[in-house]
Amino acid sequence: MNRAPFSVVSERQRLADLLRYCSKNLLLGNGVQLHGTVLKMGFGLDLMLSNDLIGMYSKCGQMSNALVVFNKMPERNVVSWTSLMCGFLQNSNAKASLSLFSQMGSSSVKPNEFTFSTNIKASGVLSCIETGTQIQGMCVKTGFERNPVVGNSVVDMYSKCGRIDEAERMFSTMHVINLITWNAMISGYTQAGYSEKGLLLFRKMQEHGEIPDEFTFTSTLKACSALGSSWGGTQIHGFLITSGFPCSVKSIVAGALVDFYVKCGCLLEARRVFDQIEQKNVICWSALILGYAQEENLAGAMDFFNKLRESGVQVDGFVLSSMTGVFADFALVEQGKQIHAYAIKIPSGLDISVSNSIVDMYLKCGLIDEAEKLFSEMPARNVVSWTVMITGFGKHGLGKEAVGFFNKMQLVNIEPDEVTHLAVLTACSHSGLIEESQEYFSRLCQDPRMRPRVEHYSCMVDSLGRAGRLQEAKNLIENMPVQPNIGIWQTLLSACRVHGDLEMGREVGEILLRMDGDNPVNYVMMSNIHADAGYWDECERLRKTVKTKGLKKVAGRSWVEVDKEVHFFYGGDDTHPLTYKIHEVLKEVERRMKEKLGYVYGMKFALCDVEEESKEESLRVHSEKLAIGLALVCGGLEEQEGKVIRVFKNLRVCGDCHEFIKGLSKILKVAFVVRDATRFHKFENGLCSCVDYW
Repeated sequence: MNRAPFSVVSERQRLADLLRYCSKNLLLGNGVQLHGTVLKMGFGLDLMLSNDLIGMYSKCGQMSNALVVFNKMPERNVVSWTSLMCGFLQNSNAKASLSLFSQMGSSSVKPNEFTFSTNIKASGVLSCIETGTQIQGMCVKTGFERNPVVGNSVVDMYSKCGRIDEAERMFSTMHVINLITWNAMISGYTQAGYSEKGLLLFRKMQEHGEIPDEFTFTSTLKACSALGSSWGGTQIHGFLITSGFPCSVKSIVAGALVDFYVKCGCLLEARRVFDQIEQKNVICWSALILGYAQEENLAGAMDFFNKLRESGVQVDGFVLSSMTGVFADFALVEQGKQIHAYAIKIPSGLDISVSNSIVDMYLKCGLIDEAEKLFSEMPARNVVSWTVMITGFGKHGLGKEAVGFFNKMQLVNIEPDEVTHLAVLTACSHSGLIEESQEYFSRLCQDPRMRPRVEHYSCMVDSLGRAGRLQEAKNLIENMPVQPNIGIWQTLLSACRVHGDLEMGREVGEILLRMDGDNPVNYVMMSNIHADAGYWDECERLRKTVKTKGLKKVAGRSWVEVDKEVHFFYGGDDTHPLTYKIHEVLKEVERRMKEKLGYVYGMKFALCDVEEESKEESLRVHSEKLAIGLALVCGGLEEQEGKVIRVFKNLRVCGDCHEFIKGLSKILKVAFVVRDATRFHKFENGLCSCVDYW
């Protein structure tokens, strides 16, 4: 008579063991079958098995099923509540965990150390410092604060919220410090930008006899990457090899190694580590793909992205956004469209961050209509979505459209943040909307939730400078509550050059040279303002100072896409196989422009120490002209009418090239869209969208 109860108990335990096995090995299909068996055997309301089902569904990412089980339970204990909270947190829904924690407060079940720990972590993930400290206060009252599990979570929460001092304080007062504690603090230092402290703590941890694990190595490798310490990272790699650490199967460490070598510019070593990884995860793939992109090996980046798609590894939103960002930076329209088409087909392509990246890509490629269309089709939009559009409109000189979007986002209850304010102020300054600039800047200064940064003031200086109100702009810099940086003074110096105010220009230039006498840009700007005023001796003196100091400008580089292939040019570049034809077509269009428009070179943009004829040659080989020359060669000079040629440059387009492209658009009846470092220029029928102020 006693055998039946014993049989039922043993069967119940067997089901529990099987569910835990499915949970550990992510066997969702088997777990669902076991759920059916649990119901058939009459254990559907059993507390222990229901908790195991919640755990299994949570680990397998099926939170809706876990919630169904939870809601049907007639009785719940602390394990039930905590398992579901853990599931939400592990499945990137920290808000749901905190919401459930709040509901638990209305029940008779009291939280334990794991409940507190989970929700302190959730607060850190969401950067909700107030919620996290409230839960910490509850731990103090209930005596759980001294528990190592809770203490570790508090260190982690403060680190993620950027409160590194509080994290240190908690770490120093903990009575029991285990590996998780060390890892939380090392990771906290690294995330907060204190990589040197992270590495020092790593050394201290070893002195205390603690054996590092994969999470320790991941954080320390990130710290080495941030410091550019190739020596430190290779030392860690060497230690991993000599200690027999299984890097090839520990994908989290392998991914960190690949990322480290990529960031230190050692792409061959990164590839070697990548090839040895048995189970390549998305982190390893994305690190290597972005490494190829950073080395400007775009074909290699795209090839690896295609291999990732074929590998069966689930491409996440981060990889899609990162790849889209690469194509946006290089304005690779065709590749960007391929990413868009691919994103539509996979679940992570629905992430709002991915949609934002694709909108940004279209804007940076000069395709405003496509960007607007995608923006209007997005099922949900956040503040980043609106900011991306406002920024894009601004860079295209569409200030009124940017202002319209800024106003519209507030009508749909999306509050602009400091970045959005910067975007609309930049858009206003690019379009000469001085009154709107002043209105939005005034609103920003009066909003107690916002704190204007030097970049916001720089936009106002630019707006005032464009309007010729140079003294007002200078007064604003001198009286603003934030410390002026080099950029804001450079903005004013540019305005002085445009309006020919040499006296103020000299004054501002002296300030810049005192702030940063080793920045070649400052000398070039000063040289240019003197050249414009005809002070050639001073211009030459400044240029000689640059040579004497051994200062080097960032090389100007332009690129153009022809038949889905990107061609890069530097100033004076003669490495392209079609160089001779490029020069011939440029000479021909120059001849036509001289005949029809009276075009002459802007000699002030040429080198000062060469003959007049050589000056013409030096201006002809500016990188943007070479890129345009290739487009004309490949498209046929006489077959261009009505076309749009898109060229991209890493620096600000020079004055001579600006005049040249304006004239070219008129005689060839071609539209040129040129993206430089600050904005888009649309040249059409001899005019530019920037109205000659850029």
